[in-house]
Amino acid sequence: MHASDIRLAVIGCGGWGRNIVKNVAELGVLRGVSDANPVTAARFSTEFGVDALSLDDVANSSEINAVCIAVPAELHLLVAAQMLEAGKHVFVEKPLALSVADGEKLAAIAKRAGRVLMVGHLLQYHPVFKSLLALVRAGDIGAPRYVYSNRMSLGKIRQEENVLWSFAPHDISMVLALAGEAPNRVTATGTAAHVTPHLVDFATTHLGFPSGLEAHILVSWLNPFKEQRLVVVGDKGMAVFDDVRPWAEKLEVFDSKVDWVDGQLVASKGASRFIEVPQAEPLREECRHFIEAAAANRPALTDAAEGLRVLSVLEQAEIQLRAKLGMAAKPDYFVHETAIVDDGVTVGANSKIWHFSHVLSGSIIGGDTIVGQNVVIGPSVTVGTNCKIQNNVSLYNGVELEDDVFCGPSCVFTNVKTPRAHVSRKHEFLKTLVKRGATIGANATIICGNTLGEYCMIGSGSTVTKDVPPHALWLGSPAKPFGWVSRRGARLSDDLVCPESGERYEPDPATGGLKLIA
Repeated sequence: MHASDIRLAVIGCGGWGRNIVKNVAELGVLRGVSDANPVTAARFSTEFGVDALSLDDVANSSEINAVCIAVPAELHLLVAAQMLEAGKHVFVEKPLALSVADGEKLAAIAKRAGRVLMVGHLLQYHPVFKSLLALVRAGDIGAPRYVYSNRMSLGKIRQEENVLWSFAPHDISMVLALAGEAPNRVTATGTAAHVTPHLVDFATTHLGFPSGLEAHILVSWLNPFKEQRLVVVGDKGMAVFDDVRPWAEKLEVFDSKVDWVDGQLVASKGASRFIEVPQAEPLREECRHFIEAAAANRPALTDAAEGLRVLSVLEQAEIQLRAKLGMAAKPDYFVHETAIVDDGVTVGANSKIWHFSHVLSGSIIGGDTIVGQNVVIGPSVTVGTNCKIQNNVSLYNGVELEDDVFCGPSCVFTNVKTPRAHVSRKHEFLKTLVKRGATIGANATIICGNTLGEYCMIGSGSTVTKDVPPHALWLGSPAKPFGWVSRRGARLSDDLVCPESGERYEPDPATGGLKLIA
């Protein structure tokens, strides 16, 4: 495939995303834009002459084969996973995700899909940093002994992630590239949140490497002036990448060094010189690299593995920061700022609870579960591990989901059979059990008091009025049997062999459904 065969959509057109839209358009491969704000999407659609699309439109498009994602960091996992699973090559702005575990999930999805996953560590594509890296690797300043990077300004102050996660990924990425190895020691300190509760405004991260190289990274969004400076100290000289200075002065090499003279350490200040670097726009080079990597279906320079190395340092530094500042440990699950989780709720590791959802007291949510927008769970509802609960679903007292259950958008669970506004029937709540691996389609209704068997599938808009056997496919209102499905959700023919996995099933008299035999 040639680069001109790439047809790309940009997801997230506000802030930094608008710059990506512009560069991708000028590279001639922009085919669509998507933004949570329809007005923003329409404006960019008109300006660049491409379609304004929803996320589902992008995922389902047969024309679009690559995406650039510039949405808030807490949405990276959700959006990137959807696009990779839809077969798109994915560029996602830094950080790759908000945890190593989430980053590993994206890497696994990309590998399974056979698609490129690239992280927006912009400065790896900056011509000046590339020149700096080349001269360090060539030994022009000797063996690197110390690296420090300062990234400070007044703003932009985030509300989703602290200054470490917002500013430091670029610097960590550069330091790791210079080191050529993973650190064996990470420490961090910083200031408590002065602007936004629970978000650190100033942080210093120290990294030690097996080779003896030491590095520190200083980041702040409460500095009166802008500073973006990377310094590499070698045993024969020093180099400075100062991204605030004019282009011709961005890379400066000093012949300064420290020597032993008559048993004494003596610092000798040598001459300095600016290194000429051909000028190019870093973001344009980054976008071009992604397009070429996607066209060739080859790993990018800042691929998932590189993104995970950066995330590992960020996570270690975050733990240090919180411990030293007496802040509560970062939960191993995510709750959007608009969602409410009552006291007395247990949420498993790596679960996500999204916009405007409410989990009431006494409820238990297993690990790796995704709760969509505007979902109500509880009180005292149990949800298993690896469940997917889509938007606008309510799970009230009496409903229980086992592991791996999928609840489609706006599906409905009742908990009494004859509700009246003026009659209290809380003592009449009936239990509804949805067993492992079951799928409930969008807008389906599950009448209370019934059990949905393992790996059954309920069609969209159906109404379930009685127990559903394992692996049964039920459709209609009221729902009736229309065949059988495998654990993978594939329709089974008369031989009861899954066409996708080759698994074989047989009737199970004990349940009236099917059971796996091989």
